[in-house]
Amino acid sequence: MTASAPENAAVPHSLFDDLVAVLAGTLLISFGLALYKQVGILTGGTAGMSFLLHYASGRPFGAIFFVLNLPFYVLSLRRMGWNFTLRTFAGVALIALFSELHARLLLTDTGNALATLNPFYVAVIGGLIMGVGFIALFRHRTSLGGVNIVALYLQDRYGLRAGWVLMGVDLCIVLCALLLVSPEKAAASVVGVVTINLLIAMNHRPGRYTGN
Repeated sequence: MTASAPENAAVPHSLFDDLVAVLAGTLLISFGLALYKQVGILTGGTAGMSFLLHYASGRPFGAIFFVLNLPFYVLSLRRMGWNFTLRTFAGVALIALFSELHARLLLTDTGNALATLNPFYVAVIGGLIMGVGFIALFRHRTSLGGVNIVALYLQDRYGLRAGWVLMGVDLCIVLCALLLVSPEKAAASVVGVVTINLLIAMNHRPGRYTGN
């Protein structure tokens, strides 16, 4: 008679599980980023840095986001391994592609129909959408590079919650938005950062999720 596996034993993700999660997560995050871009607010991490450079230079957000993440793959390879790094590279590439695609699809014949939306409303709704997307990626050993790699490394190595690490860094980045956007939009950006990282901190932490 063989012993049955414990009911709460972790069940590894299949390749199909990972593919669906990465595709869904990047679609959600890129859609949230596109909403932020339409109303002129920004978020944290390398996405926030990309927004700052995009607003300052007018160059495509997706291209800036992809290039800014390149140096962080060195840390990812050394600390997280090839598997995580390749997944992250794929996630970043998809975000760069999807964010530009969403931006085109959200435009109407009369221009930017979303520009009149309340930035605080978009900050919360877009933040929740992106937070769910980040959780999907993190739970499938994928990140979006940059600060996310550092945050996940600190969580795995020292038990620091990735959400709190990201929130601290992101708030510093968003404060720089005061140089380029109005105080109202900078405040809305802070609301968005808190929304995203509070959701991540509450739902993705050591011991909370056992999938791998």
